[in-house]
Amino acid sequence: MTTFTALTTLDGKDPAQALGDAMEGLDPAPTGVGVFELEDGSGLWEVGGYFEDAPDEVALALLAAAHGAKPFAVSELPEVDWVAHVKRELAPVEAGRFFVHGSHDADKLPEGRVGLLIEAAMAFGTGHHGTTLGCLRAFDTLLNTGHAPSRVADIGCGTAVLAMAAAKCLPDAQVIASDIDPVAVEVAEANLAANGMAGAVTCVEAAGFGADRLSELAPYDLVFANILKGPLIELAPEMSAHTAPGGHVILSGILNPQAAAVIDAYSRTGFNLVSRDEIVDWTTLVLQKIS
Repeated sequence: MTTFTALTTLDGKDPAQALGDAMEGLDPAPTGVGVFELEDGSGLWEVGGYFEDAPDEVALALLAAAHGAKPFAVSELPEVDWVAHVKRELAPVEAGRFFVHGSHDADKLPEGRVGLLIEAAMAFGTGHHGTTLGCLRAFDTLLNTGHAPSRVADIGCGTAVLAMAAAKCLPDAQVIASDIDPVAVEVAEANLAANGMAGAVTCVEAAGFGADRLSELAPYDLVFANILKGPLIELAPEMSAHTAPGGHVILSGILNPQAAAVIDAYSRTGFNLVSRDEIVDWTTLVLQKIS
């Protein structure tokens, strides 16, 4: 079956959300609408609709004009089994001691490695993206240098692959994972169950540290935050308040040219830079809270 997409961009979350809501009233109606911030540092938001039948391009043009968006780009897509496609394309990822894989590659887990099962259908956070890979590498380095955090938080956890890595390597630690998206929290819990780790990580819905359980477990010896530059900078004061003296934070979701601004924000809230790692377009930072 052929499907259709209609995509546009505009400035600002609220206008983008308003346009996304307006798309729901189109005839034919979209089968789904997505609103996402672009990860290129432009500040633009993408609004996209998915249609089983060809959308009304005149109606789309009127919506774009009314909401100050660029004209919609409409595309016709052939039917594709995307999960099967992803399974073929996503090979296992090795990051130090960690081996991130789908169930179709479970038999390839090398002896002595820490296996993390993330299904292809949950592609964001599989370790293939430079941000997740960078965080796993940074954590592996911390472990290799003798660090053994007892309280760990994964802020904006997505698939919870980082929280799972911590819980597997630090069985006595208290590990908590949070995400602003309730669906992500459900995905995190499903991934924990799939890895035989149900209950090993506490999963909560929260923006930043905005959940009682996150505050109760603070201060943390290690915090992962693989999100975006803007939220990371906004989070810097809270990160400082919730990190123990001498504790580490591993930050990513940062485009290489954005790293200096993030480092500056965290240096002003009591952190020293320990290391930075660039993987293609993305930077991962490790910082330590000043004692």
